Amino acid sequence: MSGVIVTGPPKADPADVDALAGYGVATVSEAMGRTGLLGPDIRPVQQGVRVAGTAVTVLSWPGDNLMIHAAVEQCGAGDILVVTTTSPCTDGLFGELFATALQRRGVRGVVLNTGVRDTQELRGMGFPAWSRAVSAQGTVKATGGSVNVPIAIDGQVIHPGDVILADDDGVVVVPRERARETVTKAEAREAKEAATRAAFLDGELGLDRYGLRDTLKRLGVEYRTYEEYEGERS
Repeated sequence: MSGVIVTGPPKADPADVDALAGYGVATVSEAMGRTGLLGPDIRPVQQGVRVAGTAVTVLSWPGDNLMIHAAVEQCGAGDILVVTTTSPCTDGLFGELFATALQRRGVRGVVLNTGVRDTQELRGMGFPAWSRAVSAQGTVKATGGSVNVPIAIDGQVIHPGDVILADDDGVVVVPRERARETVTKAEAREAKEAATRAAFLDGELGLDRYGLRDTLKRLGVEYRTYEEYEGERS
């Protein structure tokens, strides 16, 4: 497998990245029309952490972390490293030593479509990680791959410089060209949810706020008292 290391790709505006960090993964995905989510198997190794950054992408051979070493050089402040392999792999391609090097360069976290190890150490040093698996299985450094090329994880194409947002709910990718638009839409959605939250605190029901009583009626869902329901069953 040959490959390429692309240097200096365009990145999303840091102001938009930081603005998106103020919203949850669910809110941002909804703001983009329920798109951009990586699958539910990509899970955090920590809890209570939300990060956003620009993607530095890695395409590696299964069981081989050579290209992660190459990618470290391409990483800088505000980035998030995103790693996948040419075929499924759950080996522990990433651990505490990589995190030390990346943290020194100002990298905000890592997203792995593979395994991660040294999870206790990662939590202890405050380096956020999301991965498909946790595995102590080691790797080799023997096969070429690519850095800063488009990759795909769970059907989502990630380009270098796209925004990666990750929290307890998972990971979402925001295309670089849509970052500003998504900030605006996420802000509007947050305001709408705040109004709904206030209404619920005031006692309003979702059935009424969302007009769902008519939906129930249209679907043929009927109300019955307990006595009526038991009588119809007997």
